[in-house]
Amino acid sequence: MPLNKIIATFLIASTALPVWAEGLKSLESFLKGTQTGRAEFTQVVTAPPKEGQAARSKTSSGSFEFQRPARFRFLYRKPFEQTLVADGQTVWLYDVDLNQVTARKQSQVLGSTPAALLASAADLKTLQAEFTLENAPSQDRQDGQDWVLATPKARDGQIQAVRIGFKGEQLATLDIQDSFGQRSVLRFTGFQANPALPSDTFQFKPPAGADVVRQ
Repeated sequence: MPLNKIIATFLIASTALPVWAEGLKSLESFLKGTQTGRAEFTQVVTAPPKEGQAARSKTSSGSFEFQRPARFRFLYRKPFEQTLVADGQTVWLYDVDLNQVTARKQSQVLGSTPAALLASAADLKTLQAEFTLENAPSQDRQDGQDWVLATPKARDGQIQAVRIGFKGEQLATLDIQDSFGQRSVLRFTGFQANPALPSDTFQFKPPAGADVVRQ
């Protein structure tokens, strides 16, 4: 599961720039104006093809919530139940079928990850410490999204690049390419900006009887 542990140079706008140059403006507006968020998501993970075989894809779905700074929850419902929670100190991963919880220090795992793009950074300057950010053209001219390409500055991480798509100021897509050639595309629907979230949304307590592994 990718996300086992989830978004520039300053844009000087001009009328001569192509339409897709709005990506960084959308990202900046998202960071400044959206302190909490909620959405449903569908995730398609495609592994690189093996010799003589076609590429294989797996689809999962669930819900996503976040609150700045550095708190988020992914609830995977299909095909298997898993919960991924960052509470500001620890990243918890609970696999229902295995009845196993994995806990990792948040400071060690979030830096150059898609989660940093979504929930951790307060502004573009903060993101620039971890990522090279640039406007990116759409791969599908009909998708109606403004795109940003985020490339981690750290060379030893698992993430190779992330493309972030916005519809206006709303997060629409994360397209993640890792260093093993695996691609993970998350598409968000029903995005709500700045909803009031319950105080316990980002709290996690391992279920009774679950095996807890701390890393």
